[in-house]
Amino acid sequence: MALLALDCARRGELARDMMTLALPLTLVLAMPRNAAAQQPQGAPAAAAAFDAKAVAEIRAHYLADLDTLHSKFMQLANAIPAEKYSWRPGQGVRSISEVFMHVAGEWYHWAPMSVAGRDPAGFPTDRAQTMAKLQNLEKTAGKTEVLAELNRSWAHCRAQIQGADPAQLTGKYKPWGVTIDEAAFGMAGDLHEHLGQLIAYSRSVGVKPPWSK
Repeated sequence: MALLALDCARRGELARDMMTLALPLTLVLAMPRNAAAQQPQGAPAAAAAFDAKAVAEIRAHYLADLDTLHSKFMQLANAIPAEKYSWRPGQGVRSISEVFMHVAGEWYHWAPMSVAGRDPAGFPTDRAQTMAKLQNLEKTAGKTEVLAELNRSWAHCRAQIQGADPAQLTGKYKPWGVTIDEAAFGMAGDLHEHLGQLIAYSRSVGVKPPWSK
C-alpha cells in the first residue's frame, strides 16, 4: 500500500504532524456536573448532566477545536494540486477529493446534528435520501468545486453549532441520545481521524502540510 511505503524520514514528519491532533477538549473533563445538586428531591436522577453555563463552555471548546480542524483541512485542500485530487492509496479506498467531500458532508449533516442542529435548506428529510445525498456529494471531484463545497458546508456547520441553545443541551438530547461532551468528543474525534488521513495522503503525493515545520 502506498502509505506504507513512506520512508523513515517522512514517517517521522508524519508522526510529528499527528501530534498536532491533541485537543484542548480535555478541559471538558473538568466541567462541573452540578445539575444533580440542583435537582429537586424526587426528580429523575438522569434529567440533566450539565447546567447551561457548563454546556456553553463545552460548546466553546468544541467550536474552537473545529475551527482549528477547518483551518488545516482548508490549508491541505489548497496546497494539494488539482491533478492529485483523484489519487487514492488503493482500490476501494477514498480518493483525496472523496475524503474532502466526506468531510464536507459531515459539516453539512453530522456535525450540526451533534448539537441537535439542522441540515441546510433543501436537504431531504428522509434518512435514506439524506444518506444518498451525502454519498452523491463525494462524487464532486474538481478542486474548485471541492473548495466551494468545503466553504459552504463549514459556514453552515459553524452557524449551527454557534447558534445552539445551551439550555436545550443540558441532558441527553435527540437525535443521538447522548450528552454534549459525548457528542463533541465523538464528532471531533472522527474529523481528526480524517485530518490524519489527509495528512498521510498529502505526503504520499509530495505535499508537505503547510503548518508543518
